[in-house]
Amino acid sequence: MKSTLALEADGLVKVFGETRAVDGLDLAVSSGRVYGVLGPNGAGKTTALRMFATLLRPDDGRVRVFGHDVVADAESVRKLVSLTGQFASIDEDLTGRQNLILLSRLLGYSRMASREKVDSLLEAFDLAAAADRKAATYSGGMRRRLDIAASVVSTPGLIFLDEPTTGLDPRSRNQVWDLVRAVVARGVTVILTTQYLDEADQLADRIAVIDHGKVVAEGTPSELKASVGSGALHVRVRDPQRRAETESILSATLDASVRIGSDPATLSVAVSDTRRVARALGELSEGGIDVVSYALGQPSLDEVFLALTGHPAEDDTITTSKEDVA
Repeated sequence: MKSTLALEADGLVKVFGETRAVDGLDLAVSSGRVYGVLGPNGAGKTTALRMFATLLRPDDGRVRVFGHDVVADAESVRKLVSLTGQFASIDEDLTGRQNLILLSRLLGYSRMASREKVDSLLEAFDLAAAADRKAATYSGGMRRRLDIAASVVSTPGLIFLDEPTTGLDPRSRNQVWDLVRAVVARGVTVILTTQYLDEADQLADRIAVIDHGKVVAEGTPSELKASVGSGALHVRVRDPQRRAETESILSATLDASVRIGSDPATLSVAVSDTRRVARALGELSEGGIDVVSYALGQPSLDEVFLALTGHPAEDDTITTSKEDVA
């Protein structure tokens, strides 16, 4: 491998008609870590990933994977990477074991080596008990585990995971997270695209926040949180009907935008000067607003995204390219 960087992207551009799905993207991903690419639907995550994996040709810019250019040396890149898309690519008419054996044989394993490899993967990914059932009978979490197992049959240097937990229940999501950590512990680099802020916070060593095809911020989760303020005040009011008044008081006192939570009684606001918090709570008390609970802590990645882009990460109103919904 020719580079200590697993992936370098410089000025990457991809245009579909009048839509610039990726618009001057720059990334530098070190080896042996999880690198999160965070953004809402339509931000350009999947389009970028498909260019990284040689499935799309960039309109401008350059990408190198372990020093190999994805256009000029695409064959070498394909030998070094594996891509797991948003939807499981397994054959549902085959059993879990047959899926993995088929792939391992296509990759050049002998019959004996294939059986040994597949047995170890089924055990490692907690699929041994269901190995001889058709994949069509698998739950969503089991299908995703089988899909990721297929991605590491050949032990690639770099795995692209495109929103791997979309649609999974919390238990299955945690299982996939554990698998990702196990893969990285074996020295594999993972580039993870996600619109789930807690997923990026749980897994990624560094995160690139992407909006409208551009990187708007990059750093560790802690660095990104620190970039929008020294803390965040989370407030729950007793009467949800008074949330609008609470928002007005907090905004005026703390001189910051207030984020309304999905719970009708909660609000949060980034705080640049924690000394103002006591004053803000005092203003609420003087206004007759009963605060059930409050907490001052580090901003969440959701608050970071809102501060950086002006809209929540789950905002579905953003124009979505055909590649990002494929």
